[in-house]
Amino acid sequence: MSALLKLSGWIDSFNERIGRLLSWLVLAAVLISAGNAILRKTFNIGSNAFLEIQWYLFAAVFMLGAGYAFLKNAHVRIDFISSKLSTRTNAIIDILGIVVFLVPLCLLLIDLSWPLFTQAYASGEMSQNAGGLIRWPVLLMIPAGFAILLVQALSELIKRVAYLQGLRDDPMSVEHGPSDEEKLAAELAAKAEQAAREGARA
Repeated sequence: MSALLKLSGWIDSFNERIGRLLSWLVLAAVLISAGNAILRKTFNIGSNAFLEIQWYLFAAVFMLGAGYAFLKNAHVRIDFISSKLSTRTNAIIDILGIVVFLVPLCLLLIDLSWPLFTQAYASGEMSQNAGGLIRWPVLLMIPAGFAILLVQALSELIKRVAYLQGLRDDPMSVEHGPSDEEKLAAELAAKAEQAAREGARA
């Protein structure tokens, strides 16, 4: 298990780097979008390439960032249910979700999307819009994104199994903290408790 935990650490480090890179892609998308709007409104200059690179970058952030979101526990959860369950129960549910749903889904979508990329690459498929971009880079993001999510799923599976075996104190990443919903729920509970104490004194 120590070798698997080391592998998990490498995967987490890899997705940390991807997350930092994607933050720069967000900035690039904002700058390109602003520049495109200024040129169009001020000088009546437009470019389909500028428009398409915006959604290429947008697609890259969301497709390649799924693994990073999983690492940071930023994916969607039913917090009002999971917050009522023990950490051990949540870890077991996560393991079942990863093995039964997430891994098969990633494998299926990689298998289905890879031919789309290879066909576009082989044919040199271009955008149908005048002055548009070549298509294969954006199609590559689909299998690449699900491959990154798949390896992060492996890392999360290792961490949760290690937690159940008593080899980790936390089934999530070391950096894991409470979600925004959990923080809000704790804040509301603290305010309610304080109000109840003040009411008891009155």
